[in-house]
Amino acid sequence: MISLNHMSGHSKWHNIQERKGKQDAKRSDHFSKVSKMISIAARDGGDPDANFSLRLAIEKAKEVGMPKDNIERAIKKGTGEGGGAIIEEVMYEGYGPGGVAVMVKALTDNKNRTVSDIKHLLSDAGGSMAGAGSVMWMFQQLGVITINKEQLNGKISRDDFELQMIEAGAEDIEESEDQIDIKTKVENFQKVLHKVKELGVESVESGLQWVAKDKVVVSEEIRGRLEKLFGIFEEHDDVDDFYTNAD
Repeated sequence: MISLNHMSGHSKWHNIQERKGKQDAKRSDHFSKVSKMISIAARDGGDPDANFSLRLAIEKAKEVGMPKDNIERAIKKGTGEGGGAIIEEVMYEGYGPGGVAVMVKALTDNKNRTVSDIKHLLSDAGGSMAGAGSVMWMFQQLGVITINKEQLNGKISRDDFELQMIEAGAEDIEESEDQIDIKTKVENFQKVLHKVKELGVESVESGLQWVAKDKVVVSEEIRGRLEKLFGIFEEHDDVDDFYTNAD
């Protein structure tokens, strides 16, 4: 069933910095995080035509204006040609303020440093780290493609767009004031993303995300503490992404 609910969860929390007017993030920070993503993806092969994860990471790099030389260096580092410290992808699970479930995806060359940082940040926010599998069962991994509604103007009607998304394999479509989130099973993600592009629509963000199976309503006080915590996560060099079941 396709539901056009008010969009909540991942994208909303990721817009915190913009809603607070903090648009001063350094491009170098973006480059650092995207470089790590490219290096991780390139471990499965340095050819983006044969490596979908690498292709996605390169597209993200282009979105933030990363120079071609930087992209090539990051690919070589991942394939072992560039030398330097090995970057690893790690998922940390825990509880935030109010006991909400939190998952943090990190890309790091020093797991001891990163786990210590995440543990400290959760603790400062009134939460705690949890063991592997403690909260992951509350989430499911889905492909999520976010587009601006205005992208559809003059290209395709809303109804026709939704129908084509469903036919391509979309599981759910959620709508907010100005954006649409298209959710798919992991195996259908590439097909649905291809269909979006085929219709001449550019995505604001696309990738695999951990989406909460059930949302938890939080108080304004807890919301404020969560926003502060997630704002810090956004700026942390090692944090690539984070997910919560807080609505």
